[in-house]
Amino acid sequence: MVVYYPVFGKQVGSHVLAMLTLGTAATIGYVSTRGGSKEGKPTPPIVASSSDEEKFIKDFLKDIEADEKKTKAKH
Repeated sequence: MVVYYPVFGKQVGSHVLAMLTLGTAATIGYVSTRGGSKEGKPTPPIVASSSDEEKFIKDFLKDIEADEKKTKAKH
């Protein structure tokens, strides 16, 4: 049995409304779980008084990132 409902002035069957509801739910689920952009976080500019200090800071940050990757790989 099909029951017809008036939607925006047209008669729409209950089976069509059910398919639209399931399609909408599936679409929302897909869009919400597909993840965001993979862009990295921008880092603030490095303000150093010399090139040696800037090199030290960059090397330090690379070491920290490498340690974080190792930690994530273990878990």
